[in-house]
Amino acid sequence: MTMFHFFNCAILTFGPHAVYYSATPLSEYDTLGTSIKAALVYLGTALVKLVCLATFLKVSDNEAFDPYQELLKALIGFIDVAGLYFALTQLTHRNISQNHKFQAVGLGWAFADSVLHRLAPLWVGARGLEFTWDYILQGLEANANLVLSISLAALGSLMWLRKNKPKTLIPIIYLCAGIVATMPSITSYLRRGLGWHFPKVVGFELLSSLILAFISWQLFSACQRPSS
Repeated sequence: MTMFHFFNCAILTFGPHAVYYSATPLSEYDTLGTSIKAALVYLGTALVKLVCLATFLKVSDNEAFDPYQELLKALIGFIDVAGLYFALTQLTHRNISQNHKFQAVGLGWAFADSVLHRLAPLWVGARGLEFTWDYILQGLEANANLVLSISLAALGSLMWLRKNKPKTLIPIIYLCAGIVATMPSITSYLRRGLGWHFPKVVGFELLSSLILAFISWQLFSACQRPSS
């Protein structure tokens, strides 16, 4: 029963990544190499973030919300944006379109994040004798992160790869990218500052990821239209 619960949670956490790859044109255009490169860039970015967090943040014994510490975390979190910039603009890719490139990069980024932050807790905790909903919620949180990562990659593609975008949309693109990039700090504030429980935080992440994905899709579609 414990292994069954582990496999269920693992499929919920990592299955959508495989489904997204196989159900979209990414598999037809063989973009797996691009996703793997993006995942490796994410691992390097995570290492840089870990060093920065260990250097600039102080260890606190309590779980209280510290605005100064959270602001530092948010600033350090923008290293992810630099990593995505490198993955989108500096890596060598196959001759694939901009649509497929940002999706492959976002998919590899989200998969590496799930493996790094959720595989070990699942293996240790989901195999326990006592059933808990936390690991199912972690799987749902991984799905929200997948949507947010692809949305951020789409916005980054518009910022750095598309030159002829409407000028009126540029502030909206940067604003949405900033919101997605600071989402970890937002959820941390909801948890520690407002005292939200984990299920409520995950519900917020799922809802906000869908809203931001819809906005990103609309922005990407608007920038794809030929200018009149």
